[in-house]
Amino acid sequence: MASAGLGRNLKCSICLKLYTDPVTLRCGHDFCRGCIDHHLNRQDGAGVYSCPVCREEFLERLTLQRNITLCNVVENFLSTQLEEITGICCTYCFPSPVPAVRSCLMCEASLCDKHLRVHSKLPKHVLTDPSTSLEKRKCSVHKELLKYYCTEDAACICVSCCLIGEHKGHKMESLDMASGKKKKKLRNALQKLMTKREKTEERVRNIRRRLDDLEKRVLSEISRQEEQLSKSLSNVIQKLENKKMMLSKNMRHIKKLCNMADPLTILQDPDTGDLSDPDEEGGDEDTGGHDGGEEDTMDVGHDGGDEDTMDVGHDGSDYTGDSCDCAEDGDEDTGGHDGGDEDTGGHDGDDLKTAVTTSPGKKQNRPDRAERFQEYPQVISIRGFSSGRHYWDVEISEPDSWAVGMCYPSMDRRGEQADCTCSSKCWCLQGPLDEYDNSYSLMHKEKKIKVCHQISSNRVRIYLDYEAGQLSFYLLRNPIRHLHTFTATFTEPLHALLHVYDSSMTIL
Repeated sequence: MASAGLGRNLKCSICLKLYTDPVTLRCGHDFCRGCIDHHLNRQDGAGVYSCPVCREEFLERLTLQRNITLCNVVENFLSTQLEEITGICCTYCFPSPVPAVRSCLMCEASLCDKHLRVHSKLPKHVLTDPSTSLEKRKCSVHKELLKYYCTEDAACICVSCCLIGEHKGHKMESLDMASGKKKKKLRNALQKLMTKREKTEERVRNIRRRLDDLEKRVLSEISRQEEQLSKSLSNVIQKLENKKMMLSKNMRHIKKLCNMADPLTILQDPDTGDLSDPDEEGGDEDTGGHDGGEEDTMDVGHDGGDEDTMDVGHDGSDYTGDSCDCAEDGDEDTGGHDGGDEDTGGHDGDDLKTAVTTSPGKKQNRPDRAERFQEYPQVISIRGFSSGRHYWDVEISEPDSWAVGMCYPSMDRRGEQADCTCSSKCWCLQGPLDEYDNSYSLMHKEKKIKVCHQISSNRVRIYLDYEAGQLSFYLLRNPIRHLHTFTATFTEPLHALLHVYDSSMTIL
C-alpha cells in the first residue's frame, strides 16, 4: 500500500505516468523532459512561458535541469515494483509493470486487461495463459504453432512438419488427445505409487509397534531382574549386618578378657568357646553357602567389557526363560526326565539324558523305526517347543567331534539332509573336529560361521525365544560367553538335538 501512494506522487502532471528523465522548473514543479519540452514548444510564439501547474510566467525559455534525486527515486521505485509483482508482466506496459492476464502466441507478447481489449481478435492470434516461453510453442524449423503430436518420434510438430517436413507420413494425434493419453498413464503411475507408499507406511507402523512391544518387554524384564536382584542383595546385606554385629560383640568380649588381670576368670569364661570365626566352620552360610563350582562363582550383572562375554547369575535369570530338561514339563524337582527319544537314534544312554556312541558291532536293543537316524550318530528330544522362552545346558565328555542344537521334527532321517550340520531344518553348534582344530562353528544350511578359537569349555547353553525367532548359543565358563544368535521365523516346534562321535553328551 505504501508503494502505491508513492507511485501516485511520482507521476508527471502532463502525461500522468511515472517520470521519464525528470526535470525541475524554477518554480519547483517537476515534469518529464519530453512532456515539458512539448509544452514549451507550443508557447514559443506567445513571447512568454508558463508552468502548466502553477501558471507562473517566465519571459525567457528556461534551461531545463535534470532532477537527479527524483530520477533515482523513480528508478528505485520501478525496481521495487518488479520485485513485488510475481508472475508475468504485460509486454506493452512500460515503464510501470502490470501483471499480464493472457499471452498471444502469434504476437509472442503478454497482455494486461487494458491491452487485451484492443488486441486483434483474428483466429490466428491464439491466446493462452501467461507464459515466458512463447518461443517453445512454435516449431523451431517453420516458426509455426505446434498443433500435432507425432507418436512415432514422440515430438510436438506444426502443420508444415506434417505436410512437407521430416514427419510427413507419420502417425500423429492432436495435442489434446496425446495429452489425455499421457495424463491417463500418469494417473495410473500415481495410483501405483500411492499404493506402494501406503504399504510402506503400514510396514513402518508394524515395525514401530514391534519396537514398542520389544521395548515394553525389555523394560519389564529389566524391572523384574532389578527387583529380584535387589531382594537377593538385601537379604545378603541383612545377613552380613547380623554377622558384623556378632563379630563386634565377640571383639568387645575378647578385649574385655584381655584387659583382665585374674587368670582364673579368663580361663573359666563360659563364652570363649563360641568366639571362633564362623567362616572357619562349615563355609560362609551368610553368602549363600556355594561350593565354589564354575556356575556358582559367576558374577551377577554385565561388567561392560567385551560384548561377546556376559556375566550372569548361575540360576540363568538373565536369560529370561524357563530352565527345562527337554522332556514332558521341564520340572527340575521331579527328576528322571529323559533328554532323548529312543525312537530317533541308537546312541542315547540308559538315563535317557545322555547320548553316547556304541562300540562297532555292538547290537542295540532299540526299535527299528523310520524315525531313527541311520547314517549319523544323533538323537532328538521327545519334547518340542512351539512357544515361550527356554534354556538348558549340555555337558560334553570329550573336547572334540560333537554338535548340539535344535531342529524341526520333519528333519530328514536319511541322506545328506539328515546330517545336522547340513540340514536346512537344523541350527547347531559344532565343536572342534579334532585335536588340531580348537574352533567352534555355527552351522545351518551348509553355512559355517566360525566364532572363536582356543577356548576350553565342556558345557554349552542353548537359549530359545520362539516368538522372537531367536536361538542363541553360549559357552558356560566364567564369565559366560555368547557365541552366536540365529534369527528366523520358526514354522514348526523345535526339538533339542545331540550329535556325538567319539564323545558322550548329557543334558543337565
